[in-house]
Amino acid sequence: MKRNRVDIVSLGCSKNLVDSERLMRRFADAGYEVFHDADRVSGEIVVVNTCGFIGDAKEESIEMILQLAEAKKRRRIGKLFVMGCLSERYRQELTEEIPEVDRFYGKFDWESLLADLGHSEVTCSTARILTTPSHYAYIKIAEGCNRFCSYCAIPLITGRFQSYPMEQILDEVRALVAEGVKEFQIIAQDLSYYGEDLYGENRLAQLIDLMAQIEGVEWIRLHYAYPAGFPYELLPVMARHDNVCKYLDIALQHISDNMLDKMLRHVTKQETYDLIERIRREVPGIHLRTTLMVGHPGETEQDFDELLQFVRDARFERMGAFAYCEEEGTYAARHYTDDVDEDTKQQRLDKLMALQEDIAAEINAAKQGSIQRVLIDREEPDYYVGRTQYDSPEVDNEVLIEKIRPLEPGTFCDVEIAEAMPFDLIARPC
Repeated sequence: MKRNRVDIVSLGCSKNLVDSERLMRRFADAGYEVFHDADRVSGEIVVVNTCGFIGDAKEESIEMILQLAEAKKRRRIGKLFVMGCLSERYRQELTEEIPEVDRFYGKFDWESLLADLGHSEVTCSTARILTTPSHYAYIKIAEGCNRFCSYCAIPLITGRFQSYPMEQILDEVRALVAEGVKEFQIIAQDLSYYGEDLYGENRLAQLIDLMAQIEGVEWIRLHYAYPAGFPYELLPVMARHDNVCKYLDIALQHISDNMLDKMLRHVTKQETYDLIERIRREVPGIHLRTTLMVGHPGETEQDFDELLQFVRDARFERMGAFAYCEEEGTYAARHYTDDVDEDTKQQRLDKLMALQEDIAAEINAAKQGSIQRVLIDREEPDYYVGRTQYDSPEVDNEVLIEKIRPLEPGTFCDVEIAEAMPFDLIARPC
């Protein structure tokens, strides 16, 4: 155990990561040496920021807590604190089951952790220590969700949607630009609702328009829009600004009216097709990322066939999928029977992703011979790794660039695409 050292272990999504980065800054301001996701955790203080979204994420969080509780017993670490979604949802149960944890904090009261440790002079702010490469950062513009989809526990954990004020967000972007950040991943559980609660009207388009005008902002990328009530005024902003990436992450989940109704998505099959057509028409060349679900209660073979046809029609440039997993407290858990067996769920998932792999391969093959602007993320022994404006970190394609000349991580470079694979591209510098 190392004195004056704090280890932050961050699990789950990028929204959690932003909270971890803010907590790291506060510990650093209090005089601690701070480490994030270290290979060997050995701090006198250890904080686990948990995820509680789905079964696998909850299991990962619990295993990490138990592992660190054992390390505490062996005096390899000092105090152990837990925060985030899992402890927000199961604080009482966790307190009883894992008494080795010094204190559990939730999704929002973690801000009092430093004060509870005797550092009340440390102020709460949006300042943070980036754990990402220094050229990109995640910007969280809201907390919570008002949608209450049948399968989703997020509103039960995070509460109602709360927009952050526009000026606060823009100030955070300006501060990060001054630190050298060039690319901004704009995140929220539901971008489509931004501003409704705070201003009485949707302000996403205005926010992105103002952000794009900040000098030094090279790329802005949008994550997690919702189809119902989509703010169409955003599309001219995306088309007008070169530094707003032609990329949109919009989770659609399904396409059959039967499933959309059971999922409480408040959108129809035809409205979804119309939405995609309008987005592609108003923002030429846009790459769409979506997430789809198979095996939700009541999903029939006909529903699944409609979903396959939808993927063929929409030809998503980026797509992920997952099988339904019942989450306690959700509408689906309370009102439906989980009636699609696990083998069928897996077969449908495999079939869906095999179809997407073929589509992704065709889309990438069409890029061969083209010139693409890429942002260099890192250097590997045999090549540089970059991304186009159509690729978000960690989840999308990477561009593997031949080492013909030196390239600096965090800089932009034009490359010619020499070879295409389903989920990566091979390129040479121009």
